[in-house]
Order: sequence, then structure tokens, then C-alpha cells
Amino acid sequence: METEHTRNANGPLLLVGSGNSHKVDEIAEALSGVGDLAGRALRVAGSRALPPGPEPDETGATFHENAHQKAVEYAKRAGALQGAARPRWVLSDDSGLVVDCLDGAPGVRSARYAGEEATDALNNQKLLRELQGVSRDRRGAEFICVLSLVKVPDSIDSPAAEVATAEGRSRGEILLEAQGEGGFGYDPLFFVPELSRTFAELTRAEKNAWSHRGRALRVLRERLQDILARSP
Repeated sequence: METEHTRNANGPLLLVGSGNSHKVDEIAEALSGVGDLAGRALRVAGSRALPPGPEPDETGATFHENAHQKAVEYAKRAGALQGAARPRWVLSDDSGLVVDCLDGAPGVRSARYAGEEATDALNNQKLLRELQGVSRDRRGAEFICVLSLVKVPDSIDSPAAEVATAEGRSRGEILLEAQGEGGFGYDPLFFVPELSRTFAELTRAEKNAWSHRGRALRVLRERLQDILARSP
């Protein structure tokens, strides 16, 4: 089982519906210190803690539909776990890049923009081709992240109910060429005018402060703390 991000074995467990250890670490860090009325710290684990199973499909037309779909599918698998390994909630996200002059593309297909087996490099190349000849002042874009938190049902035959959602957005523009060595995805092309840098040029702390996921997680943190405060 994947190591949990707290030593408090008695705290409620939240499972992040992702096998990406970097994303799990980022979410665990953002939710650090959240606890219930008994003072028990929230535990966070990734989907590697689940029994083997297929990865959820992403067939939704919106970021929320995809995030919710993934959370529900992971929650079904989580229902087979027992004792301290059984999470109380599952959290999934869906995010992507929305470019104004491309009518919102790549949108929910951001990770697969250049094809089902696309790499970051291929997606970036396609985006630059689609924007060829478009002036800098018409390259406005934003990253969007939507989080869906569902409660793991008591029975595998019961549906997983959504208990909270959160959304975060980061506004910027697409450069004519990549700039910076850090980050992933479209980060080297996404320029933030207020910072005069791309996401690929930010430190981890700076990106967490400005990124769409970081903003969504700050909203979710407050909602999750409220849920825990009202839980028996």
C-alpha cells in the first residue's frame, strides 16, 4: 500500500484518485493540518492503495463531469477496502487549458490534444500550429481545475454521493515559443503577465500560489474542514 501522508493512524482517510505521486504529494501538502473535532489529522493516500482495477474513463463534456466520473469509479474500488485502509472520501480532479481564440480548445481533451497517446511535446506543438499567425494580444487563455469529493458508500451497490466541489482558474496567455524548463504539460507556453514568467519558470511554491489546482485546493480545504467539523 502507498504510504500515507501523516503518522496519525486514527485520522479520517481521504484517497486521491490519481496514480501520479507528484499530484498526491501536492494535494496532501495543500490539505495538511485539516482535522476533525477530535483533533485527528486527515490522512491522504493515492490510488495505488486501491485493489487492482481499470483506470476510469474520461468521457465527460466538462471538467466537472470528468472529475466526478473519476471520483465515483475510484470510490467503487475503495469500497472493497477494510478497516483503517478504507477511505471516508475519494477526491478526483480534472483540469486543462482553455484558449479563447480556439473556442475553448483544447479543454477537456488537453492531455490528448494531439491524439490518445500524445506526449506533452506533441500537445504543445499542435497548440502552436493552431495558433500560428495569431497575434500575442489574441492569445488569452486560462487553466481550469475542478475537484470532486465523494463519500465512499457503505455498500458496493450504493452510489457514491458528491459532498463537495471546488474550482480554480489561472489567467494568462500563450507564448509564441516555449520558455522555461520546469513544470509539465503546457506550462512552458503559459505566460502570466503579472509575474512576467511562464508556469515552467516558477518555483513550486509560486506555482502552488498561482496555479488553478492550488486555488481549487484552497477552496476545497475550507469546505472539507467544515464537513469534518459537522461530522459525528
